[in-house]
Amino acid sequence: MKNKRIAIIGTVGLPAKYGGFETLADHLVSNLSDKYDFTVYCSKKKYKKEEQLVSYKGAKLHYIPLEANGIQSIPYDSLSILHALMKNDVLLILGVAGAWLIPFIRLFTNKKVIISIDGIEWKRDKWSLLAKLYLWWSEMIAVKYSHIDISDNESIQDYTAMRYKTLSRVIEYGADHTMKVSPITDDFEKYPFLKTSYAVKVCRIEPENNVHLVLEAFKIKKDMALVFVGNWNNSDYGQKLKEKYKDVTNIHLFDPIYNQREIDLIRGNATLYIHGHSAGGTNPSLVEAMYLKLPVLAFEVSYNITTTEGKAVYFSSVEDLVEELGTLSPLKLISLANEMALIAERRYTWKNISNLYELLIKEALSIKNKVGVTSELQNLDASFLQEFQLLHINNSNLFYEN
Repeated sequence: MKNKRIAIIGTVGLPAKYGGFETLADHLVSNLSDKYDFTVYCSKKKYKKEEQLVSYKGAKLHYIPLEANGIQSIPYDSLSILHALMKNDVLLILGVAGAWLIPFIRLFTNKKVIISIDGIEWKRDKWSLLAKLYLWWSEMIAVKYSHIDISDNESIQDYTAMRYKTLSRVIEYGADHTMKVSPITDDFEKYPFLKTSYAVKVCRIEPENNVHLVLEAFKIKKDMALVFVGNWNNSDYGQKLKEKYKDVTNIHLFDPIYNQREIDLIRGNATLYIHGHSAGGTNPSLVEAMYLKLPVLAFEVSYNITTTEGKAVYFSSVEDLVEELGTLSPLKLISLANEMALIAERRYTWKNISNLYELLIKEALSIKNKVGVTSELQNLDASFLQEFQLLHINNSNLFYEN
């Protein structure tokens, strides 16, 4: 019997060298290629000709001549979906840019669609009003017409349940690809801050990641160094911040680092991790920091609280962050680090994540309709429900009667 064919759509591509979706795709094909035949869609714009592989870890790679992010993500995902329909049984779509096609897939084919909505993307500050409207509409289409939709955080699941009355499946990200790296002599020469106590933050330089807030707090809190890795040159926002803070002596700004050992060297030897994200769901950089056993100070939103199970330290302003930095004792840092590591080891491993995706693939192949959040009781005969209700009331005490 032939393996079922699965298309992974919406990533920059493999080998992974960009972000969370790419790392997810890498580990899915690593862990499940013996059970399924994968095709991963890749951006030809991000891989030089000599880097464009025919296959990777058992998965076929197909290149689309467009950027995978920004406004081009719409045609990029759309072309990937149309191509994937020819030979695949299940389309695993990461992100909602091409979701407008899903109703047509349901109407004219028997292909199964699993989609990860990637947080509440339309709320991100970086998008124009028109883009926000499109993403809001795409999210609705994605959730309504997919066979299964995935939330990467329980807070996102709550949001889709309330808004769309469907049961989204929570699958987060793995972090056990990270490594604890001990510095060698060359590392100390390249990064002198490794000899000192420092905080670290790694993220895309976008307003909703509160980059400005974190930088300003460390400009005030000069007795601790901040090492900040991000794509500073990709936007006016990033360029202005880089210019404003580049000469602050305790702040070290670095462009993106894609070498796994090097980024883990910088993160894993930090005193603590600062997580400023205020939009989205479970963020890969946060779970990676937790797995590296770093104490976490996170922006106070439901997603971050859920990811860290309410056991991190939270801030919501420059003043909050400065105050929290000033009150962290060595014992508190050790306690925080241990708490974060225990959560990550229990929840954020790629074996667990891959097993959950395998279960969803099996479910998608076996169902016709999407699961809702409404109870099966609503399908029972009304007279039975009325009889049950009377029986329950006659034999129950209300809380104020006890």
